[in-house]
Amino acid sequence: MHPYIAEVIGTAILIIFGGGVVANVVLNETKGNGGGWIVITWGWAIGVFMGVFTISQVSGGHINPAVTVGLAAAGLFDWAQVPAYVAAQTVGGFLGGVVVWLAYKDHFAATEDEDVKLAIFSTSPEIRNYSTNLMTEIIGTFVLVFGVLYLNSAGFFDAQSGEVLQSITIDGQAVGFGLGALSALPIALVVLGIGLSLGGPTGYAINPARDLGPRIAHAILPFSHKGPSDWAYSWVPIVGPILGALLAAGLYRLL
Repeated sequence: MHPYIAEVIGTAILIIFGGGVVANVVLNETKGNGGGWIVITWGWAIGVFMGVFTISQVSGGHINPAVTVGLAAAGLFDWAQVPAYVAAQTVGGFLGGVVVWLAYKDHFAATEDEDVKLAIFSTSPEIRNYSTNLMTEIIGTFVLVFGVLYLNSAGFFDAQSGEVLQSITIDGQAVGFGLGALSALPIALVVLGIGLSLGGPTGYAINPARDLGPRIAHAILPFSHKGPSDWAYSWVPIVGPILGALLAAGLYRLL
């Protein structure tokens, strides 16, 4: 599998779980209607785990432009690949949004609240104040990317050389110290924590593709009682996460 295709698939999986749990909680006549914030944050965390775990051996399992930019800024990823990764992630977000709509098609028809439907595809602030909304997204993404950077570079400290070794050689074979695909689990727990602790003000996009791809799907898909896609706010979950990722990468390199 090509890494770009992997990023499309991984991001689509993220949105199927994440957008799906929001649909289950907020749409009318679902089994999970009224399940609340705890259910939503767990659904997103599992989406991160599945999205990263399934494709990490192919593409690194970024499934988030902020993670891709953060890794590149930290010197752990090739800048030349960043545009294609971001494009693939955005396409995956769009496709994931379409799948969620298909799965809950009857419940979209049974729900008249336009804002509820938009919330399945994109984030929005509880109190609209662009400066503070932006700050919230910067902080949340900083926490995420800072954690990703240290999980990505997990190694073994060699006291003699003073270096962090990514692997050692035993009987002629390199043995690594990273978590490999299982790094998806602690990252999922970080996302769960961000949702529980910092998700209240803006819905914690912390991922431009998670917001932009499904928002495009919302604008295109045909369903009744559909309001505007709130493009006036759409720049916040793009700019905020990118700035947070760059700050995390800067601190990582400084340390």
